[in-house]
Amino acid sequence: MKKQAFVKATLLMFSMIVAAQVARAEQVMLVNIPFEFVAGNAVLPAGEYRVQRIGSNAAVLLIRCSDPSTSVVLTTNAAEAIDLQTESKLVFNQYGSRYFLSQVWTAGSSSGRQLLKSRQEKEITQVAKIEKAEVTLVARLTPAHP
Repeated sequence: MKKQAFVKATLLMFSMIVAAQVARAEQVMLVNIPFEFVAGNAVLPAGEYRVQRIGSNAAVLLIRCSDPSTSVVLTTNAAEAIDLQTESKLVFNQYGSRYFLSQVWTAGSSSGRQLLKSRQEKEITQVAKIEKAEVTLVARLTPAHP
């Protein structure tokens, strides 16, 4: 009887964890980006952006501005942090006045997404002697709209 109760409790806990992950995957991150930036090979203007996963594949992100013609779909790699993230955030690599989207993290998870370096970012790091800095912008989560 104790074994059966333990199995039921374990299954319930597992299903709650899975449900939380599914809910988090369906959320949209809203972030105000006050500077022009590069995401993949696209140069995007400053503005309010929505960042979300596409479908069940966590590796594909859709980044779109309030202007519907300004959007980009990116393939990303997995990134892992030691601790759970306390805030949802976007991390940019900064070289002088140029910004490149580097990572996307969601609050409550230790898994994030790492963008590949664009051709432009690779060129800057090879040619210029500009010091790299990181800029982090905090985002807020909202439920995805169907």
